[in-house]
Amino acid sequence: MVSNDQLIARAARLLNPHRVGDRLFGDVASALVTRTGDMFTGVCIDTGSGTGFCAEHAAIAAMVTAGQYEIAVIVAVVRQADGALLVLPPCGRCREFIRQIDPANIDTFVVLGREESVPLRELLPRHEWPQPLS
Repeated sequence: MVSNDQLIARAARLLNPHRVGDRLFGDVASALVTRTGDMFTGVCIDTGSGTGFCAEHAAIAAMVTAGQYEIAVIVAVVRQADGALLVLPPCGRCREFIRQIDPANIDTFVVLGREESVPLRELLPRHEWPQPLS
């Protein structure tokens, strides 16, 4: 299995921010490894019309395009203006997106740093579908 450092480094190589007005494209990058060991990557697209998407969405779309659905581990990174690299936890939309791609993804490990990864279930409490009211 790939280490957190290796996955972080792979995502960091994708960072190539491009500014258009007040919008940034490619300033956040994501890398994921599937349960079969394949790696997929993507970057964010920030649009003024709300039609953009997170880096995790781009990496997951590449994975799904390849016919895979189960994520073993995922990370997203951003580089600050001073050059510092940060690992970003997935936003709420991404957490739910990961979960809905495949039920097994509730156990996807989300990288939160060089030495820290947690299962998605810890970041997405109360993830079960509701039961009908009696």
